[in-house]
Order: sequence, then structure tokens, then C-alpha cells
Amino acid sequence: MIPVRGFEGKTVAVFGLARTGLAAARALQAGGAEVALWDEKPAAREAAAAEGLPVVDLTTADWSRFAALMLSPGVPLTHPAPHWTVERARAHGVEILGDIELFARTVNAAPDHKRPKVVAITGTNGKSTTTALIAHICASAGRDTRMGGNIGVGVLGLEDMHGGAVYVLEMSSYQLDLTSSLKPDVSVLLNISPDHLERHGGMEGYVAAKRRVLLNQGKGDTAVIGVDDPWGQRICTEITAANRRTIVPISASKAMGRGAYVLQGLLYDATGERAVEVADLLRARSLPGRHNWQNAAAAYAAARGLGISPEEAAEGLMSFPGLAHRMETVGTIGAVRFVNDSKATNADAARQAMSSYPKFYWIAGGQPKTGGIDALQDLFPRIAKAYLVGEAAPAFAQTLKGKASVVQSGTIPAAVAQAYADAAASGEDAIVLLSPACASFDQFADFEERGEAFRAAVQALMHAPAGAVAR
Repeated sequence: MIPVRGFEGKTVAVFGLARTGLAAARALQAGGAEVALWDEKPAAREAAAAEGLPVVDLTTADWSRFAALMLSPGVPLTHPAPHWTVERARAHGVEILGDIELFARTVNAAPDHKRPKVVAITGTNGKSTTTALIAHICASAGRDTRMGGNIGVGVLGLEDMHGGAVYVLEMSSYQLDLTSSLKPDVSVLLNISPDHLERHGGMEGYVAAKRRVLLNQGKGDTAVIGVDDPWGQRICTEITAANRRTIVPISASKAMGRGAYVLQGLLYDATGERAVEVADLLRARSLPGRHNWQNAAAAYAAARGLGISPEEAAEGLMSFPGLAHRMETVGTIGAVRFVNDSKATNADAARQAMSSYPKFYWIAGGQPKTGGIDALQDLFPRIAKAYLVGEAAPAFAQTLKGKASVVQSGTIPAAVAQAYADAAASGEDAIVLLSPACASFDQFADFEERGEAFRAAVQALMHAPAGAVAR
């Protein structure tokens, strides 16, 4: 873990005892702080207590003794209403921090010879793939690479820092809202489209949260900014005018006078005197589709910002094995292939997978986002049949009425079994695609748990006796 500095001998309240909160509590203790842990779920409190961590009822605690509140990113900070812990902290003048901010302060306090490189990645879609891709390129180039944040291990649970390490961190808008002093060597803002609007009070608040990844960069740092959407274009123009860092625009759809871009699957580096072709992404088996081309351009630019050679960066792109829960093939039964795209938690992300297949049996639903699946109507003709799960099922069924065949399956296992039966009966090569276009929180802890439920259901079918799968 990374011992947190700056709170030695002080007491920090920690609310939210999932992966992020527990890692932060351990790291604070390792750095010499006292901690007071609380969660509204009794099971979470019991698990923390069983580990020997001090559980304190924050509803009755004396908040004047806390130096800070470490808030898990899933807890509302401002919208739709501040959580009661936020109100309590503000009433007592207690600073509210996230785990990335604790990491940032620890990095900033380190002597120069122990300070690692930090890459911070955000965006509405593609950030997990891009984070994993950058980490893969860095590791392939021989760098001591640690990947975490909003993917895999919470940042403070990663191995302790040293001057030669590279931390590659995925950052959600929730985490960015709780971060003020992070100074990344390379920041990546992939794209922006409407998402999590209820948590940020609308699009303006959401864009402001995403832009925070660029907050503290200075001379010599690199900002990689996607310009395929209007918000990214505007931010890139504004940041370029400030002229305090190296700006690398990226695009998956157009040639540019400077930056990194992809045309017809070919990646070009236009950061020098002329554009140079550096990779044929059509040969990168784990990076299909235009959305992955943007991810590849961003990862290449970030790697170059860390001083990795063009050749090493391109080799890393080609050898990338892919990311779990993102267009991941988890099994094949006869002519039916099962694709796990559980990471698609909004319609825009689902579009990326749906656009990759001319026909598919679609498993969708969960906790709906603003706008539902209305924006996907141009892709409805590709749906062989839809199998709807979770809270969104009735609304999605209404949207699809008359446009695609629909069954309200309710659960992932039921949807998988029904989709397989129909796909197998078609007698054709078929794709069963889990791309929910929804959050997972109505039935699962996160998208990863949802993806694992899909994988388990597929594995159960693969090992079922012949003829055991009913329609």
C-alpha cells in the first residue's frame, strides 16, 4: 500500500467501506493517522471490524475532533443532495477528501528522487480500456507500472511509490469532484457526452468535473484531449490558449495539423514536423472499432508524453490483450458467441459495441440513465431480439415496441439462457451481447459483478448436459 502522509497523529473519518474506503483506511493508518470508519450497511461495518479496523458511529460522533472526512466516491457530494456526512463535515469545518486526493498530497510531499510519474485518465467512455492500454504499453516498455483508481485496485492499495514508478490511474467524475491537488505528468480527457447528470446537477457540472483532470498541470506536462465531441473541442481550445503545457489533440475521425489521429484504421503521429504513420490498428485484434481507435490514439500520445519511443508505444498497442467486461468474448457454444460488454453503463457506451455487429441478441437493462436508450434507435434494426433485465426493463420494452422483438427476462441468467436458445435455433453464426446501457446498482455492486454474473451464466450453459437448455 501507499502510506498517506500529512495526517500523522490526526483522526480522519472514513465513510463508505467498500474497496476504496478500506484501502484508504489502511493507508491512513500506515502513515500514522487515526481513523474512524463507518458505513450504513451493517455487513460492511462487521467486515471492517473483523479486520481490526476501528468502527465508529459517525451519526453520534464528535466531528470537531476530525481533521478530514475521507468520502468514498459513490457517496453524493453535492447532488441530488449532499450526503449527511458531507453536511456534518461542512458544519464543523472538516475538509472533505477522496482517496485520489490523499494520494496526490502524498506524491506532492515526496522528495524529487522518490516522486513517481502519474498518468490520469478520464472521459465518459473508453477510460478503462485506455487506462489498461497505457499501463500495458508502459509495462511492455520496461517501466515499473501500477494501474488503479477507478479500475482494479484502489489507488492507495497499490504498491508504495519510488522515483522510477509510473501510476496509471482511471478517474471517474465522482473521484475528480473530490480531488484538488493532483498534478499528473500526463492527463488524458478522452471524450464527454451526457452521463451522471443527476450527480453533477446537469451537464455544466459534469463537464466541470471532467475538466478537473487538467487542473494543476504546468510547464512540461502533457495534456491529451479528445476533440471528436464539442465539449472536448472547446476545452482543447481553451487549454491551448493558456499555453502552460504540451497539448496533444486526438481524433478517431479526422486528420489534424498536430496531435495523434486515426484514419481508416491507420494511426498517425502529427506531433512533429509532419504526420507519420505509426501503427495499423486494423491488425490490433483487441482494439476493434472507431471508439477503440480513439483509445489507441490517446494511449499512444500518453506513452510519448512519458518519453516512451514511438516504436515501443506502437508495439504495445499491437500486443494489448484487451480488457475484461469490454467487448470481451467469454465463451462460444457451437455457432453462438457470447460477448461481455458490462462496462457499457450508458447508451453512448453501448453504441460502441452495438455498432460492431450487423446483428445480435441483446441483453440490456439495469438502473437506467437519463435518456434511456432513445439515442440508440438507429441501431434497433440490428437487434435480432432483446432480453431486458432490472429496473429499466419496462421502459426499455416500451421504447423498443414495434421496433424489435422483446422479452422481459428479469435476471442475467434467465436472459442468457433465453438468448442462447433463440440464437442457437436461428442456425446462423450469432452474437449474444451483454451491453446494458445502464448502471448495475439495482441488482449488482458494480459493472464487474454484473459481468461476472454473465460469465458464470455462460459457463453454466457450456457445461450443461446436451438438451438441458430450455427456451
